[in-house]
Amino acid sequence: MQKPIVVVGGTGKTGGRVAERLAARGLPTRPASRRTGFDWTDRTSWAPALDGAEAAYITYYPDLAAKGAADTVGDFVTLAVSLGVRRLVLLSGRGEPEAQASEQRLIASGADWTVVRASWFNQNFDEGQLAPMILGGKLALPVSAVREPFIDADDIADVVVAALTEPHHIGELYEVTGPRLLTFAEAVEAINQASGLAVQFQTVSAQDFVEGLEAGEVPGEVIELLEELFTVVLDGRNATLTDGVQRALRRPARDFADYARAAAARGAWRPA
Repeated sequence: MQKPIVVVGGTGKTGGRVAERLAARGLPTRPASRRTGFDWTDRTSWAPALDGAEAAYITYYPDLAAKGAADTVGDFVTLAVSLGVRRLVLLSGRGEPEAQASEQRLIASGADWTVVRASWFNQNFDEGQLAPMILGGKLALPVSAVREPFIDADDIADVVVAALTEPHHIGELYEVTGPRLLTFAEAVEAINQASGLAVQFQTVSAQDFVEGLEAGEVPGEVIELLEELFTVVLDGRNATLTDGVQRALRRPARDFADYARAAAARGAWRPA
């Protein structure tokens, strides 16, 4: 592959990892993010990011669950195919109708497609919106006993790189999860055991959750998305395990406890 591979969201949790892996293989890689002039809300920035590329990994900001995401992603995919970028890999979300609508736009586009449909990332606890709560000693969320098969961003990146570089992944939908189901309280306990912290988990109302995010000056579109994910998507619909990582990579997915130990070892939850 001589033409570049575009990594949309090339500085994000999965995009950054995908870009690093592709570059380590010596493959020409083109990260596309606001740092490079790409913006999902500025359609004039799309074609320059795709021009002359061979393939693209597509992640959508703020999330495919956001209203209108399917139309935006569908238009981006149509443009990519028209510019000769036929190999497209989409990061999607489990149990999210808008995300699955985006998948259908990709599948109908004529591209050589792969969908990686993921559950909640492990890295949300140390790289995302939950990290400040962990550092503050209390994770207060509008969720209680629902179990989630947390997936590691490194596993997602490995699946995506395989899909971008190996032809037998074309036309595959990989639904990826971790190897076991955990409540958020159990995830916090695993972090405590690995890090020596004493983070408390507390179930709060959706209103209190939103007010806490607003007090922390979290952007409004992110607050709206998180509220929907916690109060709608986290209703038990995703409390099942899948074999997507095993099918794609011929190895098991990484366990949350292993993630927590590795994150703690590199100082992920030490105060700055």
